[in-house]
Amino acid sequence: MRFSGFRELVDFGVAEWGDAVALVHGDECAEVTWAAFADLVKARAAELATGARCEAIVADGSLGCVVEVFAANRAGRAVVMLDENHSEQMRLELCAATGSDVLWADGAAKTLNCTRPFLTSAGEMLFFTSGTTSRSKAVVLTDKSLMASAYNGSAVLPLAKSDRLLCMLPLSHVFGFVCGLLWGLSCGATVALGRGPRHYVNDCVHFRPTAVSLVPMLLDFLLGYRLMNPELGLVLVGAGDCSEERLAQVRAKGIRVAFGYGLTETSSGVALAAGDNLRAMAVCPDDTITIAEDGEILVEAPTCMMKGYLGRPEETAEVLRDGVLYTGDLGFIDEAGCLHVTGRKKDILVLPSGTKIFLPDYEAAIRDTLTTDEVAVVLANGKPVLVTAEELGNRDEVLARLAPLMAEQPRSSQLTDVRVLGHKLPRTATGKVKRWEIQKEIDA
Repeated sequence: MRFSGFRELVDFGVAEWGDAVALVHGDECAEVTWAAFADLVKARAAELATGARCEAIVADGSLGCVVEVFAANRAGRAVVMLDENHSEQMRLELCAATGSDVLWADGAAKTLNCTRPFLTSAGEMLFFTSGTTSRSKAVVLTDKSLMASAYNGSAVLPLAKSDRLLCMLPLSHVFGFVCGLLWGLSCGATVALGRGPRHYVNDCVHFRPTAVSLVPMLLDFLLGYRLMNPELGLVLVGAGDCSEERLAQVRAKGIRVAFGYGLTETSSGVALAAGDNLRAMAVCPDDTITIAEDGEILVEAPTCMMKGYLGRPEETAEVLRDGVLYTGDLGFIDEAGCLHVTGRKKDILVLPSGTKIFLPDYEAAIRDTLTTDEVAVVLANGKPVLVTAEELGNRDEVLARLAPLMAEQPRSSQLTDVRVLGHKLPRTATGKVKRWEIQKEIDA
């Protein structure tokens, strides 16, 4: 179903699915019908009807969090979604940066003395990009664009009212919010609200879902520990590349697999594969995708496109030109009109000589040789160096192990040094390495 926003979704849910279960949550698998959910949202919205204009919500994935998001939206507030793993100081800094005058966390709201001019309006929702190559930006979306994205996904991959979708991903990430929550609700399915990372080991058995949305790192975890329940019939993977081996392992269990491509800037997915070839993704109904001369993926998504990056008009204009989003991703469209994503422009390391290193393939070969995932390649003094979080031996020993691999590379592309960090490689919530942070640390 296509809905114009959260209000219409809730009102329709009451009218058409009132006694059906909308949400399941907690250790007791407590059920919340559409009628009960609507009552909670409306009662909380009445409490929020005056005062603040922008509310920051720590997205802990609880029923209270979901109610707060829908209620704040219904009360005319803009909403800023914050990662529950942020420190208190980081939360306050982000509230100040986004003009939030209320902070909701752990079931309670507190008023803030926000001195920054109010920058958002009713219906808007701010999500932060994952920040793999630059500092995270606040992306201005709307409940309308998010619901349009949920429609886009369900048009290609619908859920039945009998389905139970497990929401395991953080709601502060647009993929988790749309594909872990709105996708299920907009189809009239039941959404089971996961109990957080501490319960990854037992939430599938606890909630018995028939469908789940996962990032590749979480999929690896569930597969590695054999945590998928027998009722599970559909796994949607997104927000990062996933190996063919992992996808084949899921299929071997008799589970249907879908693979999606999307961006925060487009309110989540723009292309989705649900057939035999998970690298050939059908473009979602509202979107148009073309390929630039240099291979960059360009997206027109009029119903799902961001308004821009909050407070960053120059950076917005750089990527969003005449309604076309320059994604920074590389790919091609096959004869059937399906999208294939091949890499990331910013994952190409350009050396002073002009030589280019395509990092995904380059780093994958290093990972296989050293048998560790804790590797990244950055520039130091204009030359490629290996950064790792593990003691793999001294510099000369590591370079000796990599010598056969480096012999296959042009001389200018060969590693010249090894740097060991005193901590794990910094990663986003979806498991991607924050290359810009590593580069900053090496430069320092």
